[in-house]
Amino acid sequence: MVINLITFATNLHKQSSVRASHEVILTELEKYFTVNFIDFKDISKLSPNDFSILFIATGGVERLVIQNFEQLPRPTVMLADGMQNSLASALEISSWLRARGMKSEILHGELSEIIKRIFSLHSNFKAQRALYGMKIGVLGSMSSWLVASNVDYLLAKRRWGVEYIDIPLERVYEYYEQTTDDEVGEACAELASKALACREATPEDMIRDMRLYRALRRIADEDHLQALTLNRSRQMEQTGATGCLALALLNDEGIVAGCEGDLQAVFTMLTSRILTGKSTFMGNPSLINTRTNEIVLAHCTVGLKQTEQFIIRNDFDSETGIGIQGILPTGDVTLVKCGGECLDEYYLSTGNLTENTNYINMCRTQVRIRMNTPAEYFLKNPLGNHHIMLHGNYEYMLDEFLQANGCKRIE
Repeated sequence: MVINLITFATNLHKQSSVRASHEVILTELEKYFTVNFIDFKDISKLSPNDFSILFIATGGVERLVIQNFEQLPRPTVMLADGMQNSLASALEISSWLRARGMKSEILHGELSEIIKRIFSLHSNFKAQRALYGMKIGVLGSMSSWLVASNVDYLLAKRRWGVEYIDIPLERVYEYYEQTTDDEVGEACAELASKALACREATPEDMIRDMRLYRALRRIADEDHLQALTLNRSRQMEQTGATGCLALALLNDEGIVAGCEGDLQAVFTMLTSRILTGKSTFMGNPSLINTRTNEIVLAHCTVGLKQTEQFIIRNDFDSETGIGIQGILPTGDVTLVKCGGECLDEYYLSTGNLTENTNYINMCRTQVRIRMNTPAEYFLKNPLGNHHIMLHGNYEYMLDEFLQANGCKRIE
């Protein structure tokens, strides 16, 4: 891990004396990181992909930092151990930056805490850079009933660097028709053999969904998509495939795939995967008990690799085609949802997945979660319908990242 320390010191201090004055903290940093010392005059040589921290080495450098304002890394993190009046200078600079709407942070105090914080900041930085330039395919626009889940494409690109790309369903139909039943027959048989059971769905249903999966995968490869969301209701009229299996397989292969054209949900899924490396489950809050703080999340698709076992069913809403009933492992989970038209709000909580339920009147994959925060949020202040669940407790990691990007947490 490489850290670029952009060094600000007055002309009264030579490089050798700067090093000697801060020997303790610099020696500690070099135990954990490869440290590059960059004179502030060479700041333009660094790229946005370089993880950089301002090293406030002496007092009296406020004007030097201000003069380089446009080239400072965002957010601006300053290291100041207090020697040579460095902390006093960092405090003044931080106040100036914040007055201009720029996030800043000072690293100061116990060395172990500084090292820990740098690792966290580096993780956020890597995630931010990973998101930049990623493409999310929107196939068939957003479902008509998702009236609160829209995203402003331009604002999302400015804030996060992600690009939403509208892809006409006609292209899906074209590739679907070009895929024959024989081409997917073996894959269908192999998948069916792994299922705990196959119930309402027919072999013909399986073939249709597998053909749709091949079409979506081809589009993702050709357009270099890292994620996609599919308005399944529109494409079902043409192909007869629900898309539940197709989306499950794409998620298993690392292409984040959401349904119903939910632009906010698919971004949440993508961000969660980049930060944690985990696949996610996109679900409808279908039952809420505010007394016990329990909710039931349900949907008809889930990545098969997230399950302990799975049953091939039909789709609950249409009572046709394929639906996936996944049996998910119990234990700690995290719920998250990014919202707002420029994706600047979020809900975040942890809980315990206690049970896989089997209600007959809701979507096939169902999990009961006992929340660690009040479930009243879903009834009083929800960020739309779909929420994203991932196994494990990632509250701190997700909160750090979203806060660093100026998002507002909704309780």
